[in-house]
Amino acid sequence: MSERRTHHPPQSTETSPKRSDARRNTQKILDAAATLFVTSGVDVSVRDVALEAGVGMGTLYRHFPTRADLIVAVYRHQVEACVEAGPALLSSEASPYAALRAWIHLFVEFLTTKHGLAAALQSDKPSFDALHAYFLDRLVPVCAGLVEAAAEAGEIRPDVEALELMWGVGSLCSNSNKELQVNARRLVDLLLTGLRRVAA
Repeated sequence: MSERRTHHPPQSTETSPKRSDARRNTQKILDAAATLFVTSGVDVSVRDVALEAGVGMGTLYRHFPTRADLIVAVYRHQVEACVEAGPALLSSEASPYAALRAWIHLFVEFLTTKHGLAAALQSDKPSFDALHAYFLDRLVPVCAGLVEAAAEAGEIRPDVEALELMWGVGSLCSNSNKELQVNARRLVDLLLTGLRRVAA
């Protein structure tokens, strides 16, 4: 009689700690790149990004083989952070207007890291086009939800359009005058104050 053998699936050689390390390295690289994009622009040396993240060049290139891959990843990561912040702010801030204001300032921070993205990706135009559509698809509905909540609470004018507001904020943040860039938050606050509904 032949001996019955029980089949045991092979054990995975990739352990959970390895996957956790990979996720941590990805996050460190994205955070470092976002910081350096603000201070040095998107043309910053990838070696500087690796140093800031505390990882080797091989690790960086395993996660992001090209500069464009890194820029796109930072862009998407920060878009998703803005998306997640919308509902969280509505539930934690004192009022819908306060939530809208806090979210718009997060959006301002995002725009500063986006500066120079188009030039960096000009050799890969389809990728940039896809990012622009992704930006609108993900962020406009979040802004619209905040605007609608503030309007329903009677805190802002009822005729405010989310896309119009976002373009206005973007215009203030993209001004080529360096002094105005420094004061972007103040200018955006002036814009937001103009949305307030004046009591009769």
